[in-house]
Amino acid sequence: MMCKKNYFIFILLTSCFVSFAQYVLPNEEVIFSFETQSGKKVTLNKDKENKYIIYRFGTKNKVELEFSDKTKNSFKQFNYSFYMRGGGAQNEDMDLNYVSFTNVNYKYVIYDPYYAVGNKKEIGIKVIDLKTSQPQTIKGNYTTRKGTLINFRDNALISVDEVLPE
Repeated sequence: MMCKKNYFIFILLTSCFVSFAQYVLPNEEVIFSFETQSGKKVTLNKDKENKYIIYRFGTKNKVELEFSDKTKNSFKQFNYSFYMRGGGAQNEDMDLNYVSFTNVNYKYVIYDPYYAVGNKKEIGIKVIDLKTSQPQTIKGNYTTRKGTLINFRDNALISVDEVLPE
């Protein structure tokens, strides 16, 4: 009887885990992640041995978009850009960080800016239709933010672009 009970608990627990989409594989680590205001999940991960970088977006049960192949070449498909000005609120201190990539006819811009005036922090994704230039903004829930884009400043894996995305 005890064996059947333990087996039932094991099956129940594993079925709960299977119903969730896998946003971070065992060989990956999260660089940056957050949930959108509509409850979707955004992750930017890299292989622990720097073999690839990957973006995933979707619901808790389904990854709706996974961008880049799992090869070293994937790092070349992402760009990092930033602008930083110190001096506190009196100097309108700001730290703007963006990671972007293009997939088919859309440009995706993950943003994480900070403005000292008003202590304003926000995160999200801007999706730009390259055919029409129409942007769509998907706002993130800042309290769910994990990781940082700032580490790309000293990371030679993806290119640093001096031009800030629009």
